[in-house]
Amino acid sequence: MKNGYLLISPCRDEAAYMRQTLDTVIAQSVRPAKWVIVDDGSSDETPRILAEYAGRHDWIRIVTRGDRGRRLVGPGVIDAFYAGYAAVNPDDYEFLCKLDLDLRLPPRYFEILMERMRADPRIATCSGKSYIERDGRLEFERHGDDTSLGMTKFYRVSTFKACGGFVREVMWDGIDCHRCRMLGWIACSWDEPELRFVHLRPMGSSQQSVYTGRMRHGYGQYFMGTGFLYMAASALGRINQRPYVLGALAMLWGWLASAIQAKPRYADPEFRRFLRRYQRRALLVGKQRALRELEQEAGDGGRLRA
Repeated sequence: MKNGYLLISPCRDEAAYMRQTLDTVIAQSVRPAKWVIVDDGSSDETPRILAEYAGRHDWIRIVTRGDRGRRLVGPGVIDAFYAGYAAVNPDDYEFLCKLDLDLRLPPRYFEILMERMRADPRIATCSGKSYIERDGRLEFERHGDDTSLGMTKFYRVSTFKACGGFVREVMWDGIDCHRCRMLGWIACSWDEPELRFVHLRPMGSSQQSVYTGRMRHGYGQYFMGTGFLYMAASALGRINQRPYVLGALAMLWGWLASAIQAKPRYADPEFRRFLRRYQRRALLVGKQRALRELEQEAGDGGRLRA
């Protein structure tokens, strides 16, 4: 009999936020069977806070890594995740979640995700939706329904292994969802009151500035294989999201600069063909219809065509 769910949390210098994540996980209606938190070379109060919580809860385990000297978004985060993954036997658990330590979760968050996945075996990975607090109000961070969010990426252990896990590069949290669809599974997220969580630090702002984060997103889209028309449409759709206009332009410039420099792309031509086919269809008929067509195709013929 497999245990419930395993959490793995890479973290670095999260003292300003982590208590809220720790407390809301401890308060979950269904607690994790094991929580492995990887301290990726923190220089603030993070180690002391982690020791405090691990001392009170025997299902929390701390893995400590040396300081590489800087925060490394993308590959660094995934390297830290895999340090936690290697510290346990994932096959002992039914579900696995890569969880950031700058979140405030609703109390039934993981219970509901497990219920949804057990009810629909086609779902490989899922999440709720993230919001940020501004002036006492919650503001949606705007994610597509075709992805599970990287900060709370919840998986069946079996499908995580079958899709190859996470790529150690920016846009790892998009590549995995498209690969799941390519293999005939569903990747999704739901915007419902009991699944809405607060992101204590706005997306893309953890390294230098939010503009650096937006340009990094553009590079990540380029690396993944996204075509220019889809990238331009995506940037246009975010023109009214803070930081207004400039954030969208930074995303587009991240893609264009990468193309001009002919940077390497994700080394799986079949995946890139599949991705562009889906994106072209989404531009023509909308993302929801394109997703329904993929699900129908998977049901008719197993693995989806590239």
